[in-house]
Amino acid sequence: MSMNGAIGSIMAARHDPAARIRNIDLVAVMIAAILPWSTSGVAILSVLWMVALLWALDLRAFAQSLKRPISALPIALFMLAVVGMLWSDAPWGTRLYSVGPTLKLLVLPLLLYHFERTPRGRWVFVAFLASSALLMAVSWLVVLDPDIAIRGGDAQRGVFVKNYIDQGQSFALCAVALAFPIYSLLRERRILPALMLLVLVLGLLANMALVIVSRTAMVTMPIMLAVFAVLHLRWRTSLMIFVGIVLLAGASFAASSQLQWTMKTFLRDYELYKERNIPTSIGLRLEYWQKSLRFIGEAPLAGHGTGSTRGLFESARVGTPVDASGQAVANPHNQTFAVAIQWGVIGVVVLYAMWLVHLLLFRGEGFAAWVGLLVVVQNILSSLFNSHLFDFHEGWMYVLGVGTAGGMVIRARSRGEVEDPSEMARR
Repeated sequence: MSMNGAIGSIMAARHDPAARIRNIDLVAVMIAAILPWSTSGVAILSVLWMVALLWALDLRAFAQSLKRPISALPIALFMLAVVGMLWSDAPWGTRLYSVGPTLKLLVLPLLLYHFERTPRGRWVFVAFLASSALLMAVSWLVVLDPDIAIRGGDAQRGVFVKNYIDQGQSFALCAVALAFPIYSLLRERRILPALMLLVLVLGLLANMALVIVSRTAMVTMPIMLAVFAVLHLRWRTSLMIFVGIVLLAGASFAASSQLQWTMKTFLRDYELYKERNIPTSIGLRLEYWQKSLRFIGEAPLAGHGTGSTRGLFESARVGTPVDASGQAVANPHNQTFAVAIQWGVIGVVVLYAMWLVHLLLFRGEGFAAWVGLLVVVQNILSSLFNSHLFDFHEGWMYVLGVGTAGGMVIRARSRGEVEDPSEMARR
């Protein structure tokens, strides 16, 4: 469905409640499908989705839903960013711009409300998976012919649009999320669909190992798999899978020059930073984190205000701009530090409380609960090395994943249902 077609369909269905809900679902599916490819498309479609939802919104029920911590805390973090402009020393343009990364959090309560009331939440998951699988296929084509890559994205090998971190996060989420339906299908002895999903997982992993390696994905994926093993597998099965993963990782390392190079650069980057003040990836993060701790210590309770980060780093420059110690950034590459610098302990408490209530939301069985838990765990882990809740792609993965899965979980619990994880393979 084209964007003009979606708008026309929404307007035509405004007097038909069932058609209205269906069209709202379809726009959410379009957002999930376009997320791995485009930032502007997600921004446009999200506005369209919210406008469409207004036609079907039950104000009383929505107001009641906002009282739940899972909805109230994302709003609280946004409001803290707005109020934090009052004590910031940054220019007003910078303050307003810095509120932007928290705006997407306002969509999360709307998604929770909507997908509590519609049975089509799994469409969003399928759309994101199918879109990521297509991006994986295109990534292999870019390896063969780099000229087809869109240069608005990262010009690295195998990256068609955006950058390798965004691509790696999408692939990692899909690969680990599919562990649950594969396991469930195997228990039901439905071998063929399980093998089909397994082939997709191996394709995603092969792309991440042989084409372009994301360090963040390398660190987070084993922990995500461990969460699955603890929750769903017996210790003997977990041990067998662990041995298999070790063997697969060893084979991947032996076959992938990209993976070997990535591993070698860890120590090299650290040495270049410590000995020559060269701004390597690891070195810059260590530099940002050391300075961040100092900034937080200067204003521990309420922080320096919204948009203050770049100004603080500029005032702390040492050496030339080409040195690691001379870099000035607006992103300390750690979500906790990004919040604490601007809003202090108050902001960190709100952030951690939000993560905690979203984790607790996804206790229990069912594919939606598994996906939601995985989205939160991935965001927490990757936010140790990046400000992924505030980044566009990863932030929208969190909002869309938690909002959709959370609504599905609440709906299933209110109806006494447990979703069959193998349903995904039947569609």
